[in-house]
Amino acid sequence: MSGHSKWATIKHKKGATDAKRGKIFTRLIKEITIAAKSGGGDPDGNPRLRGAIAAAKAENMPADNIKRAIQRGTGELEGVSYEEITYEGYGPGGVALIVDVLTDNKNRAVSEIRHAFSKNGGNLGESNSVSWMFTKKGVITIAKSAASEDKLTEIVLDAGGEDLSDEGENWEVLCDPKDFEAVTEALKAAKITPEHAEVTKIASTYTKLEGTQANAMIRLLETIEDLDDTQNVYSNFDFDEAAVANASH
Repeated sequence: MSGHSKWATIKHKKGATDAKRGKIFTRLIKEITIAAKSGGGDPDGNPRLRGAIAAAKAENMPADNIKRAIQRGTGELEGVSYEEITYEGYGPGGVALIVDVLTDNKNRAVSEIRHAFSKNGGNLGESNSVSWMFTKKGVITIAKSAASEDKLTEIVLDAGGEDLSDEGENWEVLCDPKDFEAVTEALKAAKITPEHAEVTKIASTYTKLEGTQANAMIRLLETIEDLDDTQNVYSNFDFDEAAVANASH
């Protein structure tokens, strides 16, 4: 199972227990707002907005919240002006990290990110120092109890899925971001509910850490993800799932 999948699974379980729904909603609202601002308020002509709305619906966000976020982006409602910034750097053991930020205060954002890195054994890098290792993909995780491999293969390949892999208790489907909506809609039509579905960045190679380095990396990821300005965090961190699940409780 890839490092990405393990971390997504652990985060998903923690998110359910940590009651971080408010944080999730805040991130989704910011993404909808900036998508509407940059590409207009009509999801049919704005793929980024369409993806952001789909992600919000997957988290059961009320339609009114989505509508208001779009209106703030288009200027129909007054709202905060956000700036998009991407930081790259290294964690313990040389793990590559990309942090997407949406902020109304660039100076605050960079100082908080830099502090998180330095306090947890990492350091910020130059632009493009690690981004070449990552590719944007749609990743959909489905419990094996929800569908057989043959049935799933048929559904997702017809809808544009690129790859189906065995990840222990789950199947993992990869697709091009432009096909993400079609694949998730095809699963919904087949009455299959994914455990987890997102457009994210997948690394070409993973760096496995153990013991204290793995724990330090977990702390770094959690510190960055807890910052108000953080929108997404991607890394090529791999680890022993059982050890990390215990450490992160």
